[in-house]
Amino acid sequence: MSIKTFLTAALISGLAITASPSWAQRVTLQTSAGNIVLELQRDYAPQTVDNFVSYVKFRHYDGTVFHRVIKDFMIQGGGMDAKMQERPTKKPIPLEDRSGLKNVRGSIAMARTMDPNSATAQFFINVVDNPGLDHGNTRDGHGYAVFGKVVEGMDVVDKIREVPVRPVGGHGHVPTMPVTIIKATVQEK
Repeated sequence: MSIKTFLTAALISGLAITASPSWAQRVTLQTSAGNIVLELQRDYAPQTVDNFVSYVKFRHYDGTVFHRVIKDFMIQGGGMDAKMQERPTKKPIPLEDRSGLKNVRGSIAMARTMDPNSATAQFFINVVDNPGLDHGNTRDGHGYAVFGKVVEGMDVVDKIREVPVRPVGGHGHVPTMPVTIIKATVQEK
């Protein structure tokens, strides 16, 4: 079911689509390389966390791959399947890059285009400190919204950053063997 179909059905049925509760602070990414546990920081980036959690709950990330792996920079996923087909997304969210959270090793941030308010589902995990991605440090002055950090599985992130990559179509740095997000789940109380 596409996100558009789900949202339409939800509106027709009267299902309330609400923000995630503040206690939904951890997400587990079960990947083909091992598990990564993320602690989300909603107090700093509420719209970004709510957006991410909604994609998790809709199972958008299940079956996607880390499609961009740059060993000394970051690993990016959440938007493509193993055939490099992009999944449909909801409309973009506003950029929350002034939260005070930094693009440091182990932090998770939203990927975006040159339009600062273009983040949808794709995210990246910083494998090194990347101060050049913080607010005020990029060419356009807008940063990349950090909304959490890896609290378990940084060894898995490091394993992923070491996979061999190659260009595929218009995409550079694609792993030669897919690293798949098998399932993403919110750890709730």
